[in-house]
Amino acid sequence: MILTDKEILQEIEAGSILISPFRNDCLGSNSYDVHLGAALATYTKSVLDAREHNEIEHFTIPEEGYVLHPDTLYLGVTEEYTETHKHVPFLEGKSSVGRLGIDIHATAGKGDVGFCNTWTLEISVKQPVRIYAGMPIGQLIYFVVQGECINPYNTKKNAKYNERTVKPVESMMFKNYDPSKGNWK
Repeated sequence: MILTDKEILQEIEAGSILISPFRNDCLGSNSYDVHLGAALATYTKSVLDAREHNEIEHFTIPEEGYVLHPDTLYLGVTEEYTETHKHVPFLEGKSSVGRLGIDIHATAGKGDVGFCNTWTLEISVKQPVRIYAGMPIGQLIYFVVQGECINPYNTKKNAKYNERTVKPVESMMFKNYDPSKGNWK
């Protein structure tokens, strides 16, 4: 079951969902629109290695916008900080963004119960397109979870993306590899 606008507002009032900053005009019938933050990042190497920490370079989207190009993975971030304590949040691109040929995530559209942070976006484009900080970029949809969650994301000792940030975060896949054993966790 997906929460409606009324239910999203009730959960915000109850404290099980936090969206900051919250703007009522961004609340859809069954979603909440999120916006592109000013920070972008790209990887510094052209070949990435899943066993290594791949460094990124951060930069700010200028007022006149920034042109994204195909064949480059851009990491973006939402302006909104969110907390979701009883629901599973899904981040999907807005249709207007998709119609510009912008994909906002490769595989990571679902959050976990207990996810508390801004959302890092895995942005790719089909053709060159100019983007702007603050533009609507996606929408959060909240799914009801049946039963109690034993291990919410924000309390997991091995959670890789719990550190609060206003910048995009690079892949932490390398933390899943144990070089002493030569295997993946």
